Amino acid sequence: MVVDELSQADVDRIFHALADATRRDIVRRTLTKEASVTELAQAYDMSFAAVQKHVAVLEGAGLVSKRSRGRERIVRGDAAQIARARSLLAQLEELWRSRFGRLDAVLANPDAPAPPPA
Repeated sequence: MVVDELSQADVDRIFHALADATRRDIVRRTLTKEASVTELAQAYDMSFAAVQKHVAVLEGAGLVSKRSRGRERIVRGDAAQIARARSLLAQLEELWRSRFGRLDAVLANPDAPAPPPA
């Protein structure tokens, strides 16, 4: 189960990183093709330093990795970490759907005892 693989702090870092539209776009771009921080900075209306900070947040969450190529820092998205986040969301969706299923059962027969939580 993903919750067992990731600490609560890891989960918080992942979703904090993904809460920003620029960071989500950086992940999207670097999952399809590696890009230097300079190339990424050219795509946004913000300073190079601001893009570096976004990349640092993503790297801290494990969503991207950086490597050196000469004087450039090359950024690559980490599909495995995205898969972990997706799996966690799927688990939360399953919990949500099961709760609605129990609510449907109660509404269909309000006089019956409520089903136990899943």
